[in-house]
Formats: sequence, structure tokens, C-alpha cells
Amino acid sequence: MGMNRDMIGHVYPASPPYSVTGEKISAFVKALGDTNPAYADGTVAPPTFSIVVTMNAMDTAFHDPALQLDYSRLVHSDQKFEYIRPIRVGDVLTVRACVEEIKPLGTNEIATFKTDVFSGDELVVTGWSKIVVRGPEA
Repeated sequence: MGMNRDMIGHVYPASPPYSVTGEKISAFVKALGDTNPAYADGTVAPPTFSIVVTMNAMDTAFHDPALQLDYSRLVHSDQKFEYIRPIRVGDVLTVRACVEEIKPLGTNEIATFKTDVFSGDELVVTGWSKIVVRGPEA
């Protein structure tokens, strides 16, 4: 059946607010095993921290019945982030996810999702996630 190409350009409602605390940053850094002293005091998050909030927004999009994405056939392909500024303690983050592109690649489909992460009205980081949805097996 494939994904619903009418969803290209669809922007999902903002995610619930996520309050950034020193404890959340420290736990994330510890889980990564990151020893960079820039993150040791837990006031500034490492660049990969934004995945904490963007993955929840992406999950909403992936499971949207209108998108018609077969989650059981999904493979992560690529991820990139463009930072305006670092995420810090005190930020209250929300995410708006958008279906940016859906295109065929053989029997597979490739989709790109854009996520804008805001702290209040301020854009902090934009991310792009590219996925492959495997087509039917021969």
C-alpha cells in the first residue's frame, strides 16, 4: 500500500512540554558514558540530548494512521541536527514534527521528517530523520 503522500507537508501539533533539569542532563550524560567536562556540571546538554524530545514527536508521526506507515518494516537511515544554541537547564522544550518528504526507492519508500525544537517561542534546534520503509518481499 505504501505511505500516504498526501501527508507531505503535514505538521503535527506541538508535543507536550519537556522541562530540562540538571538531573535529566546528568542522567543522559552518564548513560552515554560522556566524560566531556563541558557537560559535567549538568547545566548544558550535549548535542545528542535533543533526541530525547524529538523521538517522542517522531513516534507520534510514525503511528499516525493517516500516514499509513508500516512500522514493522521501518529502518532508520539517517539523522542530523542543526543547532541555533545549546539546550540548557531551565529550557521547556516542545517539538513540532513535519512530514517533509516521501519518495519511492525501488520497492522501498524513503521518508524524511523534520523536527523543530522550541524553548518557549525560541527555535533551539532543527532535526531531520530519514527512514526507509522496506517494501514487500519477493
